[in-house]
Amino acid sequence: MTNEKTRSGDTLSYWMEVSPFYPLDGERKALWDVCVIGAGITGLTVAYELCKEGKSVVILDMGPVGGGETGRTSAHLSWAIDNRFSQMVKLHGQEKTALLAQSHRDAIAHIQSIALNENISCDFSTVPGYLICEEGHSKGHWDQLMEEVSASHQIGQSLVHQTTLDWWRYPLKGVVEFPEQGQFHPVKYINGLAHAIERMGGRIYTYHKVVDVLDSDLKTGQPARVELADGNFVNADSVVVATNTPINDRFMIHTKQAAYRSYVVGAKIPKGSFANCLVWDMAEPYHYLRLIAQDSFTDFDVLLVGGEDHRTGQDDRPQKRFENLENWVRERFPHLDSFVHHWSGQIFEPVDGIGFIGKNPGDQSIYISTGDSGHGLTTGTIAGLLVTDLIMGRKSLWQELYDPSRVTLGSTMNFLKENLNVAFQYADYLTGSEREDIDRIPYGEGAVLGRGFQKVAIYKNDRGQTTELSPVCSHLGGIVHWNSVEKSWDCPCHGARFSAEGQVICGPAVQPLEPIGTDPRAGQNHEALIDMRDVGSPNALT
Repeated sequence: MTNEKTRSGDTLSYWMEVSPFYPLDGERKALWDVCVIGAGITGLTVAYELCKEGKSVVILDMGPVGGGETGRTSAHLSWAIDNRFSQMVKLHGQEKTALLAQSHRDAIAHIQSIALNENISCDFSTVPGYLICEEGHSKGHWDQLMEEVSASHQIGQSLVHQTTLDWWRYPLKGVVEFPEQGQFHPVKYINGLAHAIERMGGRIYTYHKVVDVLDSDLKTGQPARVELADGNFVNADSVVVATNTPINDRFMIHTKQAAYRSYVVGAKIPKGSFANCLVWDMAEPYHYLRLIAQDSFTDFDVLLVGGEDHRTGQDDRPQKRFENLENWVRERFPHLDSFVHHWSGQIFEPVDGIGFIGKNPGDQSIYISTGDSGHGLTTGTIAGLLVTDLIMGRKSLWQELYDPSRVTLGSTMNFLKENLNVAFQYADYLTGSEREDIDRIPYGEGAVLGRGFQKVAIYKNDRGQTTELSPVCSHLGGIVHWNSVEKSWDCPCHGARFSAEGQVICGPAVQPLEPIGTDPRAGQNHEALIDMRDVGSPNALT
């Protein structure tokens, strides 16, 4: 069952445990200048910048402030692009890649500026970052490291190649240093943003679920309309959808990006045994590391190590990802004490490596921000600046780079690969059960079972009581899979996620999984079950 401190999963990150969430509230208005959907770093930064411009702003979120993916990152603030400068130059050219790097640099500086101006104590610091190639990595990885050095010079970011790091206990082939990266406590930061917004007159309504977003009508003068699950609605001149992946767009954007799960472990490590920096390696799957310095009264720090990424809903043993990370860390730092944190988060990888920020394709007054590509904290800050410029009618240097309507011809093969993957997921309509029968489902777990020609998603709670749901994702009809780490139903097609009881915890879905019953032996609502005999009908996947 989804943890009460977060709406996005059962595990708790380091940030969630250290800093609890505080729901905010306020008065209602008949018409707002801007309605922002999502109270993570993207939505709050947009709202903060617009409040500074004098706009009336309301923020809606179906959970607490920071209860989504902002609290599930490892809190790297980096302009060292995960997709590598060398690849970005090939796809977008030197000029756009240079602009991409600079936008993330500017975002780090902007976070620091806001923290100082608003007196937000969020443990911000500027640190170096290191891209490492270990002994044992292939020659191809070494070549990629050298390509990264060359590409950095092409875009005006001169990186330095070196051969070793004194505190890295594993043989290295080479290291590239990225200066002036950053790190901070993301939840402390956005809580500070939230209070600054409230002070400036903005309003934040938590636990208000949005079910539909309607664009403005220029002919009738009707403003944009945001409809809530409780029957209420909000009218606004502009709407910003900052929900990690858009809930207002059913098809277009979701064909241009893919959802991935990433895993993080936190280990106690003796003070002084790891430098205060960011580290990324060249492995596949790759790893990322950072330190969280503890106070002087303790003899250890916390080392966060993440990685083991995979497509959402496409791994039936997610716990193994934590084990892989633990083994990898112990091999390099055998003197660590114990593992004290385990969590996972969701990222969206755009097919051309750059996020989608700006006006939603085809709409007049709806704006989106998505496709973080593992840089959600800086991308969210970029969105705050870019979307504010667009709403205020100002031209932005980043407008074309992040345009959601863009088409990047060089990414066609990746586009086809990701969408072919989605197409294959619909074969789940024809597969068998994940478990032999309901009695084989452990307490606190779930599984999709076959029942004749039909399928049903069954969750068994810690008392042995069961909840039956239709396994059909309410977005585009994929068959959900059970996530045993986060105790959620995850769709392998476009990344929608649902609680064990079927409630939406991550878009693009806005409607819950349809309930069937609570006792599989006491009658069935056959209309809520999928019937595999209907797969060929026109309505089977809608």
